[in-house]
Amino acid sequence: MKVLVVTGGVISGLGKGITTSSLGRLLKARGIAVTILKIDPYLNVDAGTMNPYQHGEVFVLDDGTEADLDLGNYERFLNQSLSGIHNLTTGKIYRSVIEKERRGDYLGNTVQIIPHVTGEIKRTIREVAETAGAEVILVEVGGTVGDIESMPFLEALRELSYELGEGNMGFVHTTLVPVVGPVGEAKTKPTQHSVRELRAIGIRPNLIVARGPAPLTADIKTKISLFCDVPPEAVISVPDQSLIYEVPLVLEAQGVGPLLARVLRLTERPPDYTAWKELLATHRSARRPVEVAIVGKYTELRDAYLSHSEAFHHVQGHLGVEVRLQWYDSEDIPKSPALLARLGGSDAILVPGGFGARGVEGKVRAIETARTKGIPFLGVCYGFQMAAIEFARHELGLASATTSEIEPTAAEPVVCLLEGQRTVADLGGTMRLGAQRVVLTKGSKVAEVYQKTEIWERHRHRYEINPNYLDRFAARGLAATGTAVDGRVEVLEVRDHPFFVGVQYHPEFLSRPEAPHPLYLALVRAAVARKEVASPVAAAPALA
Repeated sequence: MKVLVVTGGVISGLGKGITTSSLGRLLKARGIAVTILKIDPYLNVDAGTMNPYQHGEVFVLDDGTEADLDLGNYERFLNQSLSGIHNLTTGKIYRSVIEKERRGDYLGNTVQIIPHVTGEIKRTIREVAETAGAEVILVEVGGTVGDIESMPFLEALRELSYELGEGNMGFVHTTLVPVVGPVGEAKTKPTQHSVRELRAIGIRPNLIVARGPAPLTADIKTKISLFCDVPPEAVISVPDQSLIYEVPLVLEAQGVGPLLARVLRLTERPPDYTAWKELLATHRSARRPVEVAIVGKYTELRDAYLSHSEAFHHVQGHLGVEVRLQWYDSEDIPKSPALLARLGGSDAILVPGGFGARGVEGKVRAIETARTKGIPFLGVCYGFQMAAIEFARHELGLASATTSEIEPTAAEPVVCLLEGQRTVADLGGTMRLGAQRVVLTKGSKVAEVYQKTEIWERHRHRYEINPNYLDRFAARGLAATGTAVDGRVEVLEVRDHPFFVGVQYHPEFLSRPEAPHPLYLALVRAAVARKEVASPVAAAPALA
């Protein structure tokens, strides 16, 4: 087993997840089988009950695990699906240790952080590597070195390094090199202190990935090398990039591939970035801009909708259409007619998932604008449910139409609680989660988009469209064109509209750089077609 550990210092949010994902891509480009494990030191068992403002979006895996958003980056960069075992939290570890103690597995021993908690961490890392059959497992440690929460994990990794022996485990430390002062001087002291903290734990980094606004100069690299006891060529500068998919090539250009081969005693192989470079070239040269409005209630923190943003990057890299995202706080829309009018000038509108009453009326107005003005629209999860409510209010004349999530005793519960959720008490891990089979109606717009009538998509919801309203919807032109195997509604689409589709599932979780999700491709294509009808462009090339 070969293990590559990525730690962080100075501050969180430096891009450890992108660094880890890029290192995985770098190895995979050489034909090396890799897998990734994310360690989150918080006590939550998973990310499912966290507010997006605290931790960004909750990324859902095929097996229904509600995971840290970095799992999404891993899947996108590696183009491979992961499972719940790839996201390890303090809550999971402590729960497992306590369950074993209650069963008597420790044979009367006093249960302690060392060796029992650290032993459970090491066991999990080995299990992930063995289950995946990977040649290299990358382990990202969340937070920063020195955090109390991460100490058991770092100690376990130190022990594992000793057990595996030299040449089987490497450490990459991601740190901040800020540029301060009127002359724009890069400061290495935070990196020095961070590495010193790491070495005090007993871990010596093999590579230092220095983050900052600009590339490091040779003298700054030399200084970091001297004070942190790593070779100058192992100080890697990763300045801010306009697109995260540039990072693997930034690492490659500085010789990180051969460095890792030496650290982990791997056979160095020539990398193949052909498809990756084509994606980047198409993305950079994109033209024919379209404006896509994203209407949600967490728009102050873009990480809350990270997978949507990345899905549009994938589309741009595939179609060569410049996708300009405009963010609208759904709470502001009812207060500002000017804002609603501006929204009406968008080329496409997306209303993503969410929970609760805040911002609902703004979402409904945005959806009405898309439907009545012929603007291509995609509603996801809560956005799908709001589309049904908007249609019921303005086409069926049901002014009190709403969701029982907001009004449990609603007179017109167009959206209601799933039958299996009525007796659920706990919130964590109890929604309808993970990959579910969806059957699409032959000849429908959504079936044309997918080019098939059976799909698997990831879900995360407690509420569903009330089937008692479907006949009235259909009579007015809103058709249910996708259902689960048990008959619940998964897709709604307006027949006489350029593109108006709502889906109960989360297509953004399955979009990949090499394979953009069909719904996002279709939304942007519809936006381009509508814009070109309004303002024809001579000899506009056909979309790929």
